[in-house]
Amino acid sequence: MANLLQHVVGESVVVRHAHMELAEPSVADGFADCVRAGATEVIAFPYMLSPGKHVTRDVPRLVAEAARQFPNTSYRVTDAFGVHEKLAELIALRSGVDVVRAIDAADACRCWDPSGRVGSCGAACAGRGAGVPLEHSA
Repeated sequence: MANLLQHVVGESVVVRHAHMELAEPSVADGFADCVRAGATEVIAFPYMLSPGKHVTRDVPRLVAEAARQFPNTSYRVTDAFGVHEKLAELIALRSGVDVVRAIDAADACRCWDPSGRVGSCGAACAGRGAGVPLEHSA
């Protein structure tokens, strides 16, 4: 995925991968590699579907620890994938099932529980990024 993302965003952006545990490179090594490659800001994207404790606690802690070695480099950790319409389309595509209703921009920022309440999926809510309060109802 890192190689594909690098291709999509171009060579002016440094893209590296890292692993939280059990594999190399570590988050600290990945952060350092970004800085050595010229990054002045590191954006860590937790490549996980939902915002569990790894996304909300472990990854931010590991990135902050890695950043201490580079005080002149800013950093941030993004949300995980969460509930995103493109993931549903990808599941359908990989399953060989036709997408019969594409999601438009108005529908993309709501959660998909039966009542359509925005915010019902908590930190995974796509509506959060659109500035929609978690308690808002559609």
